[in-house]
Amino acid sequence: MKQLSAYKYAAVLAVFLFSASLASAQQTDWTAKSAKTWVKGRAWANGLKLKLNSSTNNIEFAKRYAANKAAWDKAFDFLRERDLNQLAPGKYPIDGDNAYASVTEGPSKEFDQSAWESHQNYIDLQYVINGKEKIGVAPIESLTVTKPYDAAKDGANYSGEGKYYVATPDEFFLFFPADGHRPNIKVDGYDKVKKLVIKIRVAK
Repeated sequence: MKQLSAYKYAAVLAVFLFSASLASAQQTDWTAKSAKTWVKGRAWANGLKLKLNSSTNNIEFAKRYAANKAAWDKAFDFLRERDLNQLAPGKYPIDGDNAYASVTEGPSKEFDQSAWESHQNYIDLQYVINGKEKIGVAPIESLTVTKPYDAAKDGANYSGEGKYYVATPDEFFLFFPADGHRPNIKVDGYDKVKKLVIKIRVAK
């Protein structure tokens, strides 16, 4: 009887945990506190050890992940399971049009040659595999449009000011449609950078 009770307890606990996980994934009323807790819990990472850069909008991440979980999970699987150092420059399929990766290797840009950008159809996951580069981050509402959104290129360009971070192989960045970002800026001493960008479709 005790063994049966233990089985019952385990079954009830499993159902409870599954329900809690499902409810969390389907949550829509995210607050800054609940989203931060979800991000810090790292269930989304599924074993991925890389840090998430502090510039990330936690609420946007929680909402976008829940809206297109399958594509996000495959993107994180790619980041975790592939030997990124061995990947040649080029494009790599992940989940059809829902997610795909691009690997580049070459010199970064001087500051004046870089530009602010944003995207509407795809979220950017940017990760420096080898080397270092500087990346600017700013809400697009604080920037001035210099090139209106081009649907064919899924991009717009801006001028303005923002906060700059040094991207290293220790962490990755996420940029949502409202996030202006200015990547590929040269860091002194790093003439060649190998980088991965994963595009994750915005769920409609």
